[in-house]
Amino acid sequence: MADLEQLVARHDERPEAQALLNALKRNQAALSKMLAKCDEGPPEAEDCIYRFYHGSRKVYMIQSLTEEIAPLLQQQMPDRPLNPEFVEILQQGTGLEPERRQPERRAKATRHMLEAYFHAHYFLEMAVKYGRELEYPPCLMPSGWAALLYLYNLR
Repeated sequence: MADLEQLVARHDERPEAQALLNALKRNQAALSKMLAKCDEGPPEAEDCIYRFYHGSRKVYMIQSLTEEIAPLLQQQMPDRPLNPEFVEILQQGTGLEPERRQPERRAKATRHMLEAYFHAHYFLEMAVKYGRELEYPPCLMPSGWAALLYLYNLR
């Protein structure tokens, strides 16, 4: 039992992990404001997701939220590249223009937008959550914190 307590009490001493946590704490207001904007809009994510299922071109508005979240995440560690898989998801789901397509083709194209938004929103949620909750970078870490470390290529 003492070994487990020691493991839980250990901190991640890497300066990069501490720098990330410090940035999340320092920028908590901007991160929280962006998270609220996703719910309150404009555009409102809830409506954009509905528009996907409705078959409306208004689903394309979700890209504006994703395009605001991504730079905010990058600003937390501006000298570190974001995870290449995340960058690829963003590239496939942003910068898309509405086209007149067959419904099946439109759904496939717009799914990438939703995927990009969901990933960006997830990382934003984790940034807000762990910026508030953590006092230090833990060694025995919750999955959301570990995901943030992957986002910044720190794991």
